[in-house]
Amino acid sequence: MTGQGQAPQFDPGRPHPARMYDYYLGGRSHFDADAKAAEAVAAAMPVARAAARANRDFMVRATRWLAGERGVRQFLDIGSRIPTEPNLHQAAQAVAPESKVVYCDNDPVVLEHAQELLHGATEGSTAYVHADVTDPESILDAPELSDTIDLGRPVALSVNTIFHFVGDDQQPYDIVRTLLGALPADSHLVLTHATADFLAAGHAERAESVLDIYAESGSPLWPRTFAEVSRFFDGLELVGPGLVPPQSWHPDAERTGAPGEGAVPGYAGVARKP
Repeated sequence: MTGQGQAPQFDPGRPHPARMYDYYLGGRSHFDADAKAAEAVAAAMPVARAAARANRDFMVRATRWLAGERGVRQFLDIGSRIPTEPNLHQAAQAVAPESKVVYCDNDPVVLEHAQELLHGATEGSTAYVHADVTDPESILDAPELSDTIDLGRPVALSVNTIFHFVGDDQQPYDIVRTLLGALPADSHLVLTHATADFLAAGHAERAESVLDIYAESGSPLWPRTFAEVSRFFDGLELVGPGLVPPQSWHPDAERTGAPGEGAVPGYAGVARKP
């Protein structure tokens, strides 16, 4: 999912964040340009692969927690990216087979693979919306959404690794407010976001090279501070342990971590709409 106002034109010669993410996760739905850009990022910031995996694992844990602990049965995943198992619907339907999931992305390669996202438990249902996060009304108005999800019942809005591709001039906080405004009480926001807060001393030049790589791909990256990421949760009730690095949110026994050298450069949180 890019921060552009319309779906990008397909260009296998130009790297795209969704396909770079696929490369980090060991997928196969990327091109040489994506692999080269991802390798350049990993050379400058070796934690890149671990960060992608930590974000993916967080999504799975958060989805299972919402389905199990909060009884959420409807999920809207914006920026679904290229299918990589386990997908969100698999995580939700493993807990509650009747769960309904709508995926949304604007990358043409994700669209090509969309049918892979639509196979879920027979008790539940899945759908795909081809739209851009910077046009939230087009997502909310999509018939695929209204045919699948009842906006009168709680929804988990999942926007992982998306808003660091949306610049301040595109009003990212307003986008979240618009999306949440269409959801009823007891809905939840699930969000991860890149940060430079944990950047080790002397690594500023490496960080700049990473930003340059994404800028050259046409999808500039905007890392935000703890305070800036916290703003996405204004008016919501953060659940424990609050806003933390993704690997530290309800970690599995074998997956632990804390901010510091080599830490995943991001924040993750889950919050309830009162």
